[in-house]
Order: sequence, then structure tokens, then C-alpha cells
Amino acid sequence: MLRIAVGVITGFLAWSIVWVGSEMVFSAISPGWFGAHQRAFTAAIKNGGQFSADTTILLMQVVCGSIVSVVSGFLAALIARENKRAPLILGLLLLAFGFLKVAMSWSYVPIWYQFIFTALLFPMTILGG
Repeated sequence: MLRIAVGVITGFLAWSIVWVGSEMVFSAISPGWFGAHQRAFTAAIKNGGQFSADTTILLMQVVCGSIVSVVSGFLAALIARENKRAPLILGLLLLAFGFLKVAMSWSYVPIWYQFIFTALLFPMTILGG
């Protein structure tokens, strides 16, 4: 049971670090496009106001989120030394945080993105496990 908990925690931390890291890398590579988009989104969340989401960036985030979920599910299963419970619990945890992200950004990004990004978290984590 301890291995499962460590696998879930490690998978969650890995997902978070890789997600934030990938956004930092994309922002560094393209500060005028991706970076500006992310700064505008953060400002809209913090201060309110207008934000216009870039569809290409949203699609990139769906793909990146899917890849990161597969990798974190694999890592959780590898550490837990089993491929059922650890990815399942991790997937549910990521789904809960996905719903939190939806609640925070509901009025700023299109509903198709909210639905697809959140809906892929759980199955992609299971797939990775």
C-alpha cells in the first residue's frame, strides 16, 4: 500500500513538474506568441478582464497534457510495481485537479478545450499505467 501511495504522489509531482516545465520551455522558445498568450491568460485569471485563447496553443496543451498523463501513469505504475490501483488513483487525482482548473478558467477558454483536456486526463493516465 505504501508503494502505491508513493507511486501516486510521484506521478502527481512528475505531472506537475513536467507540465509547468513544458510551459516554461514553450514560453522561452516563443516569448512573443506562447509566452504572451500564457501571460495574458494568467493576468485574466488574476485580475479579470478579457482574454482571447489561441486555438493552436489550446490544441498543443491537449496533446502535451495527454503525453504528460501517459508518462505520469507509467511512472506511478513503475514505482508502485503494479499497474491497476496506482494509475487509477493518480487518474482520479488529476481529474479532480482538472475540474479545479475548469472552475478557475471557465469564462476564459472555450468549452471544447475544457471538456477534451479534462476528459483525457483519466484515460491517458490509465493507458500509461
